[in-house]
Amino acid sequence: MRVLLLGDIVGNIGRSMFKKHIKTLKAEHDIDFVIVNGENSNNNGRGITSRIVNFFKQHGADVITSGNHIWDQYEIQEYLNSHQDLLRPANFPAACPGSGVTIVDCNGISVAVINVQGRVFMREHTDCPFRAVDKILAEIADKTQIILIDFHAEATAEKLAMAFYVEGRVSAIVGTHTHIPTSDERILPGGTAYVTDLGMAGSFNSMIGMTKESVLPNFLMQMPSRFIVDTKPPVVMSGVWVEIDIETGKALAIERVRVLDEELSGNE
Repeated sequence: MRVLLLGDIVGNIGRSMFKKHIKTLKAEHDIDFVIVNGENSNNNGRGITSRIVNFFKQHGADVITSGNHIWDQYEIQEYLNSHQDLLRPANFPAACPGSGVTIVDCNGISVAVINVQGRVFMREHTDCPFRAVDKILAEIADKTQIILIDFHAEATAEKLAMAFYVEGRVSAIVGTHTHIPTSDERILPGGTAYVTDLGMAGSFNSMIGMTKESVLPNFLMQMPSRFIVDTKPPVVMSGVWVEIDIETGKALAIERVRVLDEELSGNE
């Protein structure tokens, strides 16, 4: 089976990009299952709402993952408590709404998706992501061999450390959060597909999806500034597809995906 994993969808422009191109991507790469990171998909680039979750599901996403911005839209807490298609990081405190793992049926095949967040250079105080993954893998060991991890983390070293830690125990682990796609996609010797970061869906000539004008003062004057989602074309959407042996759960192939749209405007 083939799984498409797309990096952080930023704002309305990112959602528009997803809507416009997802059907073509699925057909072109013979995709069976789609995972998107939606924690920046609200119009202001912070958080996600139940309406946006439904938008992603309507247009072809099977599971939506998140990260440090999951709580930025208050109403999502109720949705997380009653649905399994949106994940929050598994290493957040157990009392938090929602779950960090889900198992979804894909044409009769059980697919597990795990969402976990890094700790290096991240502001939130979270539990150990390595121990959180260990606990989940023990719990789902007899349920499926097809397991995918979205590791929402800042440091490349932490992402690679997690990849080597879970090597041979999961089908794929991909990094999100930095919005910058990396070119280190590979299949590790244990049969686990890996890439350090999927990238994003957002304005290509922006600063990780935000306007240059709203971000630069933060660097130039060391003062806080309100980041504004950039909606100017061209717009990029990037990620990877992974082919998985359904009998063994091992990855057979991984390939980067990037779509650049010169004309798209931000109106989903």
